[in-house]
Amino acid sequence: METKKRTFTCGLDAAIAVMGGKWKGLILFTLRDGPLRFGQLRRELAGISERVLILQLREMETTGLLHREVYHQVPPKVEYSLTDFGQSLNTVMAPLGEWGEQHLDRIESIAWDQLR
Repeated sequence: METKKRTFTCGLDAAIAVMGGKWKGLILFTLRDGPLRFGQLRRELAGISERVLILQLREMETTGLLHREVYHQVPPKVEYSLTDFGQSLNTVMAPLGEWGEQHLDRIESIAWDQLR
């Protein structure tokens, strides 16, 4: 009997693969209260370029974290919202965010440039 080779070593490895990078977690957090249009997301996510936001949204749609709703009207309207899958990830990320808030001063004091 052939055994299927696993892609991930554990659940944490799989979750990090879905999250990948800085922006996806922030996009999830920004969409926590409901759907937003592209321009609204861009304004909420200071420092993200239009290109990176587009790429991250596409990846998140592909992995099923968010839903892209296109309204056929003039002018065109597109909204992004969390799927149940995305909301479930957002829920488990909340304690990590709380941990970050509790230790923010310590984390900010770390010389990140020396660690890279």
